[in-house]
Amino acid sequence: MHDRRTARSTGPLASALAVLTALSSATVPALQSGQQLLDQANQTISNISTFELEEAIRQRPDTVLIDVRTPREIHLLGGMIDAPRSYNIPRGWLEFRVADTVPDPDTPIVVYCGINQRSPLAAATLMQMGYTHVSNYADGFFTWRDSGLPVEAPDLALDSMLFRKPQQVADGVWSAIGATEPPSYENSGHNNNLSFIISDDGVLVVNASDNYLLARALHEEIRKITDQPVKYVVLENGQGHAAMGSAYWKEQGATIIAHADTLAELKAHGEAILQRVLQRSRDKGMGTRLVLPDQTFEDSLVIEMGNRHIELLHLGSAHSPGDISVWLPQQKVVIAGDIAFHQRMLPVFEHTDTAAWIETWDKFAALGAEIVVPGHGVPTDMAEVTRYTRDYLVYMRAQIGALIRDGGGLEDVSSIDQSAYSHLDTYDELARLNASLIFRAMEFE
Repeated sequence: MHDRRTARSTGPLASALAVLTALSSATVPALQSGQQLLDQANQTISNISTFELEEAIRQRPDTVLIDVRTPREIHLLGGMIDAPRSYNIPRGWLEFRVADTVPDPDTPIVVYCGINQRSPLAAATLMQMGYTHVSNYADGFFTWRDSGLPVEAPDLALDSMLFRKPQQVADGVWSAIGATEPPSYENSGHNNNLSFIISDDGVLVVNASDNYLLARALHEEIRKITDQPVKYVVLENGQGHAAMGSAYWKEQGATIIAHADTLAELKAHGEAILQRVLQRSRDKGMGTRLVLPDQTFEDSLVIEMGNRHIELLHLGSAHSPGDISVWLPQQKVVIAGDIAFHQRMLPVFEHTDTAAWIETWDKFAALGAEIVVPGHGVPTDMAEVTRYTRDYLVYMRAQIGALIRDGGGLEDVSSIDQSAYSHLDTYDELARLNASLIFRAMEFE
């Protein structure tokens, strides 16, 4: 008779039981703690000190710094190390995102975190992935920050919509300096400079700001400094971060002034600009709507406000339609607007006329300003903004002109050496794009 029990013992169930028995009798490796994994990583990686990191940034501006903390930590705990190529890639996403930021495996990379726990593991992972020049900054961000070394942050005023609160530039002249990064939800669109001039008969604001709530935040800071009402708001051009906060100032009774080309720009493209601002701002865009200037001018407009003589000047075509500067001749202070840049690379747009910008610069320099509040970057002097605005444009046009004369094409613009400007914020985003746009324009000059 066929033994059913024997059949079952030699079938699939018996095979599975045999596997389970073998697994249960095998030696199971002990669990490793996070500290053990960290100790193992530290045996394989190269650590550098604060001094060595300073030297690496100075000698090799192309060094990529990767902060592996979370964005929330960076936001709340003082920012991240300020370096020409500094990025945040959280440890949990490193393997999946690093190639987008660092495609060349031979690029020098320094990883860090707050207290040297995640960054050694990150360094070991990058080495396993094939990156050949990886170091771990063992002192960590807090040592760098507490040593007073350069730090960049998504927000330097956590109790305000402003990225940074106003600082005094000269007697009665103040500016809230924006982030040198593109506008974002984190910086509330405050990536340009929002300035104001106080007189004994009112306040003139330069730039309405990116949105309604940001304008209100700026007004709150103005009220802490003076009881004088805001009488005028001047738009340096028609870009969103200059104009989209106008609704707030209109409600305060201020007169909004712009160049005639800015009015034309806002009539033609204002709704599209507004939608981009609202999409990025989300809940921070509450109350933001398109409001057109009340008053325009062509070449210049003089405002006598109490004890202040203020000149609004359109010196010629430059960065954007309707670019203007605000000149205080008695103090030799110019609030330049987007004619002048430093700390971040200037952007070239489709409508930017770089040849005209250089010609306009000669008129701008002739003002003889001793203090320059640029469109982006901290207040400085003419030598600094000349180096990173006019001189950059002259260099790029010379390089592209030579390329065109030699029969080069658009695909060759990447060969232009822009390394002298690689330490500027937004270099990675703009260097190649600028070269392409200048080439396309110069082809038809």
